[in-house]
Amino acid sequence: MGDAGDCIFCKIIHGDFGTVFLAESANAVAFRDIDPKAPTHVLVVPRRHVRSLAELSGGEAGLAGELIELANAVARSEGIVERGYRVLTNVGPDAGQTVDHLHFHVMGGHRLSAGLG
Repeated sequence: MGDAGDCIFCKIIHGDFGTVFLAESANAVAFRDIDPKAPTHVLVVPRRHVRSLAELSGGEAGLAGELIELANAVARSEGIVERGYRVLTNVGPDAGQTVDHLHFHVMGGHRLSAGLG
């Protein structure tokens, strides 16, 4: 895992790859996962580099809420609210975090398996 200088999500946020944002807010963006695990698989990430959920402090409740609001907006715009969707984040390598930048996965579009481990 690296720092903000070599972070792929920071580069996406700054427009280096021309990634289309499906939704945006003042402090977050949403874009499609390049390796989707469900018919709908969108990532919601803060605009500023935050390594993981573990780095959010009590003073950043506003950012956490904004990320969740954007995840819910994505679910509505993708049409997956009625049938259900999953929002998750991984913290650290044992949990499966592969990009060192906080991100929420919004997944749906078919029945998701119950197991996470």
